[in-house]
Amino acid sequence: MRVTADRRQSLGILGEDLACEALIDRGYVVLARRYRTRLGEIDIVARDGLTVVFVEVKARQSGVFGDGAEAVGLRKQQRIGTMAAYYLARHGLQQAPARFDVVSVLLPEAGSARVEVFRNAFDLSPTSRRGW
Repeated sequence: MRVTADRRQSLGILGEDLACEALIDRGYVVLARRYRTRLGEIDIVARDGLTVVFVEVKARQSGVFGDGAEAVGLRKQQRIGTMAAYYLARHGLQQAPARFDVVSVLLPEAGSARVEVFRNAFDLSPTSRRGW
């Protein structure tokens, strides 16, 4: 079955909706969804206590190719890090603690959705922050 762009976009929106619900249930406060920068988009920006959390959402219809969290490779991590630095600077939060979470959403055609939150899914060392 071929997945069309509209179907993929719908899957992504549903995944983000479910991710927001899961984060809110865990006490996060959602600050922004689909935060756009010149480099791309951060799916969700949230606050967990005093920590600003940048969340990448990966929605899948099956686990054949692994869970969504496995799809966030080093290049994607660096790109999210750069966008996060932009967000923090733009909002005067450069000194705020920050972290990167990934939410994996499995949406099988039959059955209920499974949502997993990976706290502190990746870390960017200070050397990778050059150019922020």
